Amino acid sequence: TGPEGNLLEVNEKQAHRLRIPHPILSTEEMAALRHMAYKGWRTRVIDITYPKAEGVAGLEAALARICEESSQAIADGYSLIILSDRAVSAERVPVSTLLAAGAVHQHLVKTSERTRTGIVVETGEAREVHHHCMLIGFGVDAINPYLAFESLWQAQREGLLPGDKYDEDNKIVAAYRKGVAKGMLKVMAKMGISTLQSYKGAQIFEAVGIADEVIARCFDGTPSRVQGVGFDVLAEESLRRHETAFPTRDTTRIPVLENPGEIHWRDRGERHMWNPQTISTLQEAARTNSRDAYARFVKASDEEATRGSTLRGLMRFKRGVNGGPIAIDEVDSASEIVKRFCTGAMSFGSISAEAHESLAVAMNRIGGKSNTGEGGEDEERFQPLPNGDSKRSSIKQVASGRFGVTANYLANADEIQIKIAQGAKPGEGGELPGGKVDETIARLRYSTPGVGLISPPPHHDIYSIEDMAQLIHDLKNANRHARISVKLVSEMGVGTIAAGVTKAKADHIVIAGHDGGTGASPLTSIKHAGLPWELGIAETHQTLVMNDLRSRVVLQTDGQLKTGKDVVIATLLGAEEFGFATLPLVAMGCIMMRKCHLNTCPVGIATQDPELRKKFTGTPEHVVNYFFLLAEEVREIMAGLGFRNINEMVGRSDVLETYDAEDHWKANGLDLTSILQLAEKPHADVGTYQTMEQDHALELALDNEIIRQAQPAIEKAEKVSIELPVLNINRVVGTMLSHEIAKQWGAEGLPADTIHIKLNGSAGQSLAAFLSPGVTIEVEGDCNDYVGKGLSGGRVVVYPPKVSSFKAENNILIGNVVLYGAISGEAYFRGIAAERFCVRNSGASAVIEGIGDHGCEYMTGGRVVVLGQTGRNFAAGMSGGVAYILDHAGTFRRRCNMGMVELETLSSGDDIAELKTLIKNHARYTGSTVAQQVLDNWEASLSQFVKVMPTDYKRVLQERQTRLERVAADATSTAAGLEEKQIYG
Repeated sequence: TGPEGNLLEVNEKQAHRLRIPHPILSTEEMAALRHMAYKGWRTRVIDITYPKAEGVAGLEAALARICEESSQAIADGYSLIILSDRAVSAERVPVSTLLAAGAVHQHLVKTSERTRTGIVVETGEAREVHHHCMLIGFGVDAINPYLAFESLWQAQREGLLPGDKYDEDNKIVAAYRKGVAKGMLKVMAKMGISTLQSYKGAQIFEAVGIADEVIARCFDGTPSRVQGVGFDVLAEESLRRHETAFPTRDTTRIPVLENPGEIHWRDRGERHMWNPQTISTLQEAARTNSRDAYARFVKASDEEATRGSTLRGLMRFKRGVNGGPIAIDEVDSASEIVKRFCTGAMSFGSISAEAHESLAVAMNRIGGKSNTGEGGEDEERFQPLPNGDSKRSSIKQVASGRFGVTANYLANADEIQIKIAQGAKPGEGGELPGGKVDETIARLRYSTPGVGLISPPPHHDIYSIEDMAQLIHDLKNANRHARISVKLVSEMGVGTIAAGVTKAKADHIVIAGHDGGTGASPLTSIKHAGLPWELGIAETHQTLVMNDLRSRVVLQTDGQLKTGKDVVIATLLGAEEFGFATLPLVAMGCIMMRKCHLNTCPVGIATQDPELRKKFTGTPEHVVNYFFLLAEEVREIMAGLGFRNINEMVGRSDVLETYDAEDHWKANGLDLTSILQLAEKPHADVGTYQTMEQDHALELALDNEIIRQAQPAIEKAEKVSIELPVLNINRVVGTMLSHEIAKQWGAEGLPADTIHIKLNGSAGQSLAAFLSPGVTIEVEGDCNDYVGKGLSGGRVVVYPPKVSSFKAENNILIGNVVLYGAISGEAYFRGIAAERFCVRNSGASAVIEGIGDHGCEYMTGGRVVVLGQTGRNFAAGMSGGVAYILDHAGTFRRRCNMGMVELETLSSGDDIAELKTLIKNHARYTGSTVAQQVLDNWEASLSQFVKVMPTDYKRVLQERQTRLERVAADATSTAAGLEEKQIYG
């Protein structure tokens, strides 16, 4: 902006703007801005401190002054405003930078002056990524975190930083700015925002615990559902913090500032729900099955940890409202209650095989459910153990990465869970570092050992509620006996989303709270993303009841549930089932070292290191003991409240009330009315818990006829040929058939082309989704979106009608998101595909004659041949597999995302032979004239092919080759050589 600039005018003044390369300004850049005098630009520094002598009243007076001085600065012709707290001293208290910046931004917006100035903050307060995100999100243009820089410089001088890497002050500043930028980009990306300009002033936040008076003045438009602290409390907190920095008491016995314990638990630091006392008492109770130890755990958790840390900690039960108490033998048995318990979605990969399998055995023993997470599951676990135990996880998760999601995996599920988001890091995908991807994990995830795996933040087959409905339908076809679950997170508006998901025919919905989640989550996400499950489950239950949808779906919640009180409160707010993740890990030995992402877990849980895994001492009995102790406590509370079973208790929020907030001086302003209000029923017969099954209309599927005709193949592996017409209302063709094959023949399926299905016409969505080995689907016509989703060994062939006169290679044949998450098999398409072709392909081979944008995104395996043009952003996030592009015009490089791949010419005999075989197959199966022309002019065409090679994949292949050569050269290592060849082929 500049003097007299007006965004609505078109003149030379609009080009009079200041460009800065980074929103985080160095101290030198800040000094330059302070003294800038160029073409009429001037900068006004506004002090955002106030006299300590003014006490609590000084904060609001300071905000009024700062806003007034900002308007005056604009009137006086200043181009930039710098809000600075450098004047802080023993006599002057700083206003929170966010309060000051938010107040000025809102003030200038309301006076129509905001576009006439830039707002820069010079602050000692901002240090973390979230602080910078908040400042930018509430209207700041640039930030100088001077104290962060000075602290790092001091750390360097004291030898706390690597001297060779950060031996100069400017290197430290550059590293800090790079780290902050990376963190801010991550936050922007998960909100779906591409540029800082769009994020600036967007206010994409929800406040938890801030009163309306503060919101109206500093953050107008930001939701704050439970109210909370006002200006008086914020001022008091500022004064207390100031007293710590400039003490008036004797501090000779306190030589340094105490660690606040915001990341790791520290004595006298911030309260943590998992602390030495709760961990030790829980582990004692789990190992000894001691009710006394469990009672001590409950006391430590409910009264000392949860009470001052959560919204539910402010709630208590109203006795006598429901006619209680009743005799405990009238209440559901513990063995029935534990069937409602589930363990969280922790993948094999994020945790060790021993931990993962122990959880599965424990939950199968009690009739609950364990969750695979998004890493697939070893087929050996599908078979019961000799002693009757089972390592099979009942819940099979389908996440955006689609790792290991095959027809056989889905066929061995009691529940299939679509993970839309994670409670601890909503909007982010998962990531498994390459160091954790050993041979076993790579085999289960259909990837390469040593290469890191990324789950993209969005599911690429879900961009609307209709897409969600389609995926639910796909998965129900993949296993008609499993209930389909959707995992959502507790955020503003989740009730509306849950209503849409229920209408999309989900059988089960999980509302995940921010307190739970992986220990490998970024700290910014753990501390600042998501919301308490109390808000989410209450909103969801109330919305579903209001729309008469509650009776169609089971609601579950999770996020640091620990005690019977937690479970009962969750039920009273609307949940019927309950998820636990951190807690069963603690029961088996987790000591919360927060090293999950480093593969160095000292108790053998969150690691794949063979030596560390030997340290795992947990057993299924530990988990079983804890859950039965928990269920007995739930029974005692239910008896006291007069409830005989869980269903009676669902949604009875009138049995809850809030404590007088005597525990903490900042809690007085909280208002939990919106959480505790009873759901409004549109009529008396509205259900308040799940009582009816969703109608998935599977009886209408074309697969019913296909299965009937394919019985000789399903039962006896006899060859069958089927020919049928197909319409675009025929969705998910071949998937129910694949389920039947998987149940009968397992992952191996049938021999190639045992069942050959010829379809004539236009196929609907998700043709050949999760298609099993032994099935070929040939379509003479065209197809909608999601062809070959999760292809699991089958073959798909699509070509235009033979009587058509148009050129197939110039026309769209199939829709978006084709072969998403394909595992294995073949696909040949005579024509062009729309966007996102072969996203997350991990093993299928495909030939196509042209594609839209984002081809082969996040691909980890397989082979793709494109006999024509690609769209933009090809190979983004591609870490495995190979693509061959026929680049006639020589323009492919500028369409390719080069962040993780290299482009090569074809020189290897193996590559050339592989490519030629795929093109020959394409010509044979589809009659492609393009393929035939390439083959007829092979030598000339070969020079026009570009090989897309992921750099990580290339590195691992080279390392393998080096190891094999070294082993082969060592005549004394015959046995080792055989083992190496078995592992690496």
